[in-house]
Amino acid sequence: MKIILVGASGDVGKTAFEELSSRHEIITAGRSSGDIAVDLASPESVEAMYLQTGPVDAVISAAGEVEFGRLSDMTADTFRYGLENKVLTQIGLVLAGLNAVNDGGSFTLTSGILDRDPVLMGAGAATANGALAGFVKAAAIDLPKNLRLNVVSPGLLEVSSDQYGAWFPGHELVSSRRVGLAYAKCVEGAITGQVVAVD
Repeated sequence: MKIILVGASGDVGKTAFEELSSRHEIITAGRSSGDIAVDLASPESVEAMYLQTGPVDAVISAAGEVEFGRLSDMTADTFRYGLENKVLTQIGLVLAGLNAVNDGGSFTLTSGILDRDPVLMGAGAATANGALAGFVKAAAIDLPKNLRLNVVSPGLLEVSSDQYGAWFPGHELVSSRRVGLAYAKCVEGAITGQVVAVD
């Protein structure tokens, strides 16, 4: 398969690349690294990426940003940041790719554990993750061309624990191997409309 992987340089994106690259042609894309430069916040940039790659069989997004903070310090703009930079960017990737992905192909998005197992200062992230779950479940039944749509929802990766572990007290770390397999399940399997949790 020919697969676009957005966000391949991050810890989560690397798991998908390591699992799938030996079996498929992976085209990496990102703001600052990858085979193709793309800014998911720019519809024009996303359209240009699809024009550059030509038809593909699958699209994986492992990109997105949210803000963390105590609820008493947050504003509507804090939540809006996550919705715009983690939710709407990935939704835009799907909408722009409907004509670029071959019949029977797939989109795999990325959320995270915090809407299922919240932590202090994580309301913004949890809101974004929950929104992605809702989009995937509803949009999957309305996709054309027998396309499939899923979202991988990983817990804190072992390789990310030094940087983020203090935010996740008591959370069991997950291996890169298990997260990579979740992306393989979405891309190579037959499921659709699923939140694939890796806890």
